[in-house]
Amino acid sequence: MTYPLSAAKLQCYDRCPKSYYFRYERKLPGTAFYGSAALGTSLHQALAQIYRDWHYQDSLPNLEWIEHCWNQQSNGLSSKQLEEGRAILRRYYHEFIMAEAAMRRPLAVEGRIQGTLQVENLEFSLSGRYDRIDYLDDGLELIDYKSTKEVNLGESDELDLQMGLYYLALEQHYQQSLKQLSLIYLRTGDKVSFEVTPFHRERVTALISDLALELRHDRRWQPFAGEQCDRCAYSKYCSAACACPEPLPDTAKPEPQLQLVLGL
Repeated sequence: MTYPLSAAKLQCYDRCPKSYYFRYERKLPGTAFYGSAALGTSLHQALAQIYRDWHYQDSLPNLEWIEHCWNQQSNGLSSKQLEEGRAILRRYYHEFIMAEAAMRRPLAVEGRIQGTLQVENLEFSLSGRYDRIDYLDDGLELIDYKSTKEVNLGESDELDLQMGLYYLALEQHYQQSLKQLSLIYLRTGDKVSFEVTPFHRERVTALISDLALELRHDRRWQPFAGEQCDRCAYSKYCSAACACPEPLPDTAKPEPQLQLVLGL
């Protein structure tokens, strides 16, 4: 068996093993961490088509190509969303395509990357989605488009885990190292880049090793009490956050037995 792991799972476990236990082991419903509005989805799909379907016989596409891709991917949007998306892509075109001597063909666009890791006789499958992977002189750059209205870099620990997971998966899949993670904020035109180093790989490997021990031996799921308890969807069930915790609902998945494989 294989135990699947994603960046979201690792980030949850790093914040609080008890929260991970409630969410992923006992399958209690909680606040969804990820979601995408229709406009954001259309922007991601249009950018994927811009890079994937361009013939690359000319060094740079013209604005008509950008418009064509947007028209292909914007069905169902309101007139306001259509104009907003068109303006966002035009800004992107001038700042990130026309600013270069040529538009380089990416290694991959809009897909899923997978890898594996063996720890404590448990096999973990590592997976995550990406918007674009570009070549650098000494490795790979992972591009992540953001359609939020403000630049929000989140917690540095969570970025470290995301970078480490992709480091492992890309190294296995392409036999090349991830050197840079770049966040492009489509609404503002900002690009924020982070250097990816072997430290990120080692951090994720160590965290997965801790999780493997928990799954195979400890089964304690020690809570990390702190400010995050105020935002936790499971605090009412946790003795670290509540003096009189509630029993788990009948809908909770039964206490899991030893799992031999973890999935991402």
